[in-house]
Amino acid sequence: MPADFEPTASFDMLRRRADLLKKVRQFFDSRGFLEVETPILSHDAVVDRHLDPLSVTLFADPRRPMVGPKLWLQTSPEFGMKRLLAAGATAAAGRGSPDPALTGIYQITRAFRGGEIGPRHNPEFTMVEWYRVGDDYNAGMQLLDDLAGDILQLGPAERLTYRDAFLRFASIDPLVATQQELCELAAWTSAPNPTLKSKDRDELLDIILLCTVEGNLGQDRPTILHDYPASQSALARIRPGDPPVAERFELYVNGVELANGYHELLDPEILRQRNKTNDQLRVADGKYMLPEDSRLLAAMEHGLPPCSGCALGFDRLVMVATGAKSIQEVMAFPIDRA
Repeated sequence: MPADFEPTASFDMLRRRADLLKKVRQFFDSRGFLEVETPILSHDAVVDRHLDPLSVTLFADPRRPMVGPKLWLQTSPEFGMKRLLAAGATAAAGRGSPDPALTGIYQITRAFRGGEIGPRHNPEFTMVEWYRVGDDYNAGMQLLDDLAGDILQLGPAERLTYRDAFLRFASIDPLVATQQELCELAAWTSAPNPTLKSKDRDELLDIILLCTVEGNLGQDRPTILHDYPASQSALARIRPGDPPVAERFELYVNGVELANGYHELLDPEILRQRNKTNDQLRVADGKYMLPEDSRLLAAMEHGLPPCSGCALGFDRLVMVATGAKSIQEVMAFPIDRA
């Protein structure tokens, strides 16, 4: 039985992890991206119904460690990186690049999310995030496809809309189905849940996605799922239509979600409204509120350039690349050994 001080990952796994980290850096460096660092601890936080940042008290007096402003460990480096974009980071990224048109920024950092522990989750994890100015929706998906192909060597990804995935694997149209139809399908596909009828539309869709759709994605080749319901836009643009959809995309391999990307929202007023709505939903869920104002809003008012961005869970990438069954196999010290 291993001693409690020892890592849960083998040293062979840690070497393979290091090699994959080098490949990720080589991918972005060869395309003229600038590697950046932004704060892990910030006054700002992504306001999302389902992401729960950990708070830290920034005390001035070590004799009173609970007195001071509340700061947040970042759930992703998104806010800091977009502030760099608004300040002109891509102009610097292009200097010396073999192709100045391919300019962007990337970051490999630790991220933190409360309440996330399991075979694919750890409260502290490694995230790769990138943005490229000038990329539209399709270019953002293509860059993710190129990265996955380069690292995993599994060939080009299938592109599948959220709607078509539900029609194929759950026999229901998620964009027009009634609340009752979603509730009935969620009840049939998941374990008995007495609160199911009180759940809203997006919660029911998430249950169906998790229980019926997700495991089928990326089995023969990687799948990029895209065109999410407009209500699940996060920080993505909404594309008008009947019905409108969010220009959001996710990468799946062997039923495992690896990455989440957006054709990025540029309008600060829309973000303000989304922050307010998400905080209201958090309160309804019995959660704490998050700061709705941020320096990101100020940056967007100054002018965030058109871009596409994506965040990839590096630990899950290592899992898929090595065949590991749990995130503990690819980390030196997960939370119970931290």
